[in-house]
Amino acid sequence: MKYFNVFGPNEDHKGDMRSLVNKAYQQILATGRVGLFKSHHPDYKDGEQMRDFLYVKDAVEMTLHFAESATGAGGLYNLGSGEANTWLTLTRAIFAALRREPAIDFIEMPEALRGKYQYFTKADITKLRATGYQRPMTALTESVRDYVQNYLVPGKKLGE
Repeated sequence: MKYFNVFGPNEDHKGDMRSLVNKAYQQILATGRVGLFKSHHPDYKDGEQMRDFLYVKDAVEMTLHFAESATGAGGLYNLGSGEANTWLTLTRAIFAALRREPAIDFIEMPEALRGKYQYFTKADITKLRATGYQRPMTALTESVRDYVQNYLVPGKKLGE
């Protein structure tokens, strides 16, 4: 299984690899602002780089689907929302969940990342759907709201 950009409760242990939702929440608490990388690709404006963001609760449901069903599944399965959203859309959802006006700064991308940065990712979930998994994905704004308001703000972990 290949998971696309998973975010949600219990990711603090990931350090620098934790999601932008988690990092941005901390930035907003500290400064009231969020920094996003400037684009260095002519086809993408600053903040319009796109990712397939997957809420951890959806990732768990997908994983359980494979564990509990006799699908006879084999090979590589892309597990994502099947949608690409911009970093701006994600960041605005974080501010909305906190009931704050967006305050976004565009910062230079580290030179070491520029040559290998992915400007667009989107999981093709056709193979997942063919196994009978038909559950709808949680909308990005709803998943961000749930994570921020029910886990980050009160400092709770999934399962508490």
